[in-house]
Amino acid sequence: MKLKKENIYQYLFLLILTVMTLFNGGLKNLFIQYNFIIISIFFLQFIKDKNYYAHVKKILLDNKIAIYLYFIFIGFLIFQTIPIPLEWLHFLSPEKYNYLVKMEYTGNFNSITLSPVNSYFNILNYLSLFLFLIIFKSLFYKKRDIVKFYFFLVLLGAFASSVAIYFYLIGNPDFLILKNYPSKESATGFFYNRTVFSCFLSLCFFGGIEYLKIIDSYQKNNQDNFFNKIYIRIFIIFITIGIITSFSRLGNFLFISLIIIYILHALLTSEKKNSFFLITLILIVLFDVLILGFYFGSERLLQRFLFLQTELIEYLPTQNIEDNNSTLLSKNTSISRGDLSSFALIGFRENFIFGYGAGSFEHLFKVKFQYLEGNVPSNQYAVHAHSDLIEFFGEFGLIGTILIISSAVFFYNKKYFFTLKNFLLFYLLLFILFFDFSFHYPLIQFIFIILLSINYKKNNI
Repeated sequence: MKLKKENIYQYLFLLILTVMTLFNGGLKNLFIQYNFIIISIFFLQFIKDKNYYAHVKKILLDNKIAIYLYFIFIGFLIFQTIPIPLEWLHFLSPEKYNYLVKMEYTGNFNSITLSPVNSYFNILNYLSLFLFLIIFKSLFYKKRDIVKFYFFLVLLGAFASSVAIYFYLIGNPDFLILKNYPSKESATGFFYNRTVFSCFLSLCFFGGIEYLKIIDSYQKNNQDNFFNKIYIRIFIIFITIGIITSFSRLGNFLFISLIIIYILHALLTSEKKNSFFLITLILIVLFDVLILGFYFGSERLLQRFLFLQTELIEYLPTQNIEDNNSTLLSKNTSISRGDLSSFALIGFRENFIFGYGAGSFEHLFKVKFQYLEGNVPSNQYAVHAHSDLIEFFGEFGLIGTILIISSAVFFYNKKYFFTLKNFLLFYLLLFILFFDFSFHYPLIQFIFIILLSINYKKNNI
């Protein structure tokens, strides 16, 4: 059977997402560069077809304000990396200037960003994000294409979950690209961090539930449709086990709360088709209770509901983090999530207008925690603040934050945007932005903006 050109492009697009999943969500700078090269070549080949070129052109014209703002945002990130005279730097970024003075820097030029290398790769990532969204909107614009993407997403989640569960059961040994040394006691699969893994599975689970909601409305009730729904339910079971065995408080909380919201929505709507969908959700909850209650212990059932209490306690700083180049933390004191978030907030305050550069939190942390006691080097280390929201504010500053939010508002403020689907996505977004750093992973970014861009007329709320 000969594949249509449309299907070939779709499968290649989905393959790129699959490869990103295999390599820790495409987090490493090397993978970001490869990803940008691959998606750029794909895009250039893609628009050679006159039909797809017309699709891209229409998307660009329909969203020209959002796109203008987004490229101004990209230009601002580039500006952060450009070496400027120290006299300008003294005015635009006093903190960076003071840091250079303390280092006895002898050059005449330097950039606003603390890490030009990381900022460069982040610019590539945000350009890839733009290309991914444009290609998706051009390829998956029909109802059957949206259903196909949901099916792929839940299949991808089931595959990643199956691998993670298997390696968890055999003790999480390192194997080829799987590096499980940071988390031997939980399932993480292709990801290094269990919470990021659980957030990825939550998005996949979300795609599976949306598939079950819309499949009967978008396709006739034929035999293929019947078996596909069975497959989706099996995939969801694997994803459920993966989220449970990640033992991530945030991931398990989001998972069970999503199900509860879907159940409440199904109960409040009077459509007959919701009855079978409701039964599916209840069975997932029962399966979840069975796994947690009988295999891992009944206390696990309640721990996820204590998520907010536990997280808020952790987000209360354990020490006073002073607004200077030192800290009251002792050499052997562990840093809580609240300490990191408070530190990131100070970084945002000190670099309020222009930020300290995309991907530069790690270097900000090293600069501020350079010495703890006299000339004793610090052994503290942090790549991200445990709050994407505060970290993004600090990286972009006020100017960059306004630009990226304005671009998103203009792009997504469309008819049929206010649906249950998008309400739940913003629910996920809110908790992840406040309590984790998963949105600094390219794969999580790409999947989320793709899911948010999918609009259909039904299920408005």
